[in-house]
Amino acid sequence: MTPSTVQARVVVDEWVRGGVRDVVACPGSRNAPLLLAVHAADAAGRVRLHMRIDERSAGFLAVGLAVASGRPVPVVVTSGTAVANLHPAVLEASHAGVPLVVVSADRPLELVGTGANQTVDQAGLFGSAVRASVVLPLAEERARAADGWRAAICRVLDRAAGTGTADPGPVQLDVPLREPLVGEDTEDPGLPAWAAGRPDGGPWTRVAAHTPRVGALDLTAAVPTVVVAGHGAAAPDGLPTGVPVVAEPTSPLWGRGLRAGARLLDAALTGAAAELLPERVVVLGRPTLHRPVSRLLADPRVEVVVVPSTSAGGAARPGWTDVAGTAAQVGALPPPPAWGVDEAYGARMAAADAHVADAVATAAQDGTGPALAAAVVAALPPGALLVVGSSSPVRDVALAARPRADLTVVSARGVSGIDGAVSFATGAALAHGAPAYALLGDVTFLHDAGGLAVGVQEPRPELVVVVANDDGGSVFATLEQGAPAHAAAFERVFATPHGTDLAALCRAHHVEHTAPAGAGELTAALAPTGRPGLRVVEVVVDRADRRGLADRQRATALDALGRRPRRESDGTDGPTPIGSIVGDGG
Repeated sequence: MTPSTVQARVVVDEWVRGGVRDVVACPGSRNAPLLLAVHAADAAGRVRLHMRIDERSAGFLAVGLAVASGRPVPVVVTSGTAVANLHPAVLEASHAGVPLVVVSADRPLELVGTGANQTVDQAGLFGSAVRASVVLPLAEERARAADGWRAAICRVLDRAAGTGTADPGPVQLDVPLREPLVGEDTEDPGLPAWAAGRPDGGPWTRVAAHTPRVGALDLTAAVPTVVVAGHGAAAPDGLPTGVPVVAEPTSPLWGRGLRAGARLLDAALTGAAAELLPERVVVLGRPTLHRPVSRLLADPRVEVVVVPSTSAGGAARPGWTDVAGTAAQVGALPPPPAWGVDEAYGARMAAADAHVADAVATAAQDGTGPALAAAVVAALPPGALLVVGSSSPVRDVALAARPRADLTVVSARGVSGIDGAVSFATGAALAHGAPAYALLGDVTFLHDAGGLAVGVQEPRPELVVVVANDDGGSVFATLEQGAPAHAAAFERVFATPHGTDLAALCRAHHVEHTAPAGAGELTAALAPTGRPGLRVVEVVVDRADRRGLADRQRATALDALGRRPRRESDGTDGPTPIGSIVGDGG
């Protein structure tokens, strides 16, 4: 048994002891000892192995698994550019606090800079995007050598999970491996006595949870208050009734949130419904979607108080959300009896929300992205997982769908890119277990077309990917660059129509594809089958008037409130149209 083989088996053994249940890997040469060790652990039922041929897809598959399971997920790759291809996934994991472990096989240090093939200086490649970068010592056969390897793995898993720091996130484990990489004893999966782990089967080093707590906010004044629940918000122990909540779909508070919360704040800030402007905003998580929320948090008339995000164990994570620099207080939520509640304000918001949401829903236009988002959310079975893509889909769900408390909604909102969405959804679905769904735009879907390439021996979830196909990037139409002044350039440099035959793409990957016509066929296509496998449901939507649709929806909301603000641009009656509700393109 070669030293590299022993070391790889020790690494995998300590992962299992530390709570790892899923490992993602890509084929390669330098990482061969690790691949063989993980394969043996998979065969023994100790971990579940997921092989992928593209490191970009592998990285986001691991992120999806880690998001849905809450456990660290290693992704094992060979040396060189394979490691660099994980950078987008690392950035997403870093900003979203996801316990991703990048395991980069490496050449021995003495080969770096010599011109050796497939050799780069990859230790520390991810810079400040990782919580830590650990280089494992070269394997050697000597007493107590494995103790150091096991201790290093425990540090890696701790930093990824945030057990001892309350700050989970990605970690790089660089593993230099010297030839010979593999030996002839592949039938024996055991370890020599000098490399054995703790006799009780537990981790080499047990780390106690870090549980810093912050004092409670002073919310005793009974002033008009809105709770803004953004991405990554923890479910609070309780909120008093009568306090309106504006929640993004990925927040655990979405099910009890206002249906038209962002539209009400827009009306309040423009003066169209000044009586709806709160005096205090309590921020949970990180708001990422709506411009009215961003404007509200920067408004000097409003007291902004912030609740820091928490780790899985309930400890306060470092830092807090305060983009505009307006936070007056940072602390934990007090119990409901300690809140001062302006019940009259809550009643006004609830009445306005029902009126505006019903008016916008009644005026919904079939064949558009918002109408599709509303239909998909309404059709899902209770307990389902919904993965929502960045750009238009997550905003369409937020603005058009009726919130549901019986769904789990996740999205890659760490840096809000469209990278790896199919793979992210696959990973989240594998960890969730129940029927799972994804709503993606066509550009997002094509960006991770490699995520459709899944080996015949790999685990598959029951996952339905709904693709809103408008042949391009419609989200830009609602932003400044979608104004008529830029029409000559818009289609080519922003909308980027592609004309791809999605059915043919799916056939090439042996993926089931359907294109339902009408609401009844869509509902039937979303029905759970109980069979594992990926299904793509393509729905053609119209983006020709996406900007006009957004303006009409805003006008409908303002009309429902019985008033219109004056245009900020020219002083005439009517809403200011550009970029009023949606955020930036991510």
